[in-house]
Amino acid sequence: MKFEKKTSAGYLANHMARLFAKGMQERIRPLGIAIGQFPILLELWQGDGVSQKELLNELDVEQATLANTLNRMERDGLIKRTKHPADARAQQIWLTEQAKQLRNEAYQSAQDQNEYALGALNDTEQAQLMDFMRRIIGGLRSS
Repeated sequence: MKFEKKTSAGYLANHMARLFAKGMQERIRPLGIAIGQFPILLELWQGDGVSQKELLNELDVEQATLANTLNRMERDGLIKRTKHPADARAQQIWLTEQAKQLRNEAYQSAQDQNEYALGALNDTEQAQLMDFMRRIIGGLRSS
């Protein structure tokens, strides 16, 4: 069996994601945010005080990867952790004021990267692509 990367959805999605992440990293680097921290910040900007387990469920990353990234974020002054009031084994993750102040600039960086990356598509094609990606992600999560 011959494998053709140009007709492989997985290969193309991965390649697109790497290029997207590279551009996004360039945009958020001046804010002191690493690309691996950005999905965590997106979740926490929607509502912090969550547990690591809750973040794992939302982000679809390995536990060790999340733990290491959270350690770096705490070291860099982006988050703080407190004991969970209902579960002595868990901790709640909170944004620091520094991280809260980065939100609008980081959102703008993401918006700029989205516009740049999707610039080759018209509005209808962009909406279709977003719909297709959400459906694929949903299908992969349910399997």
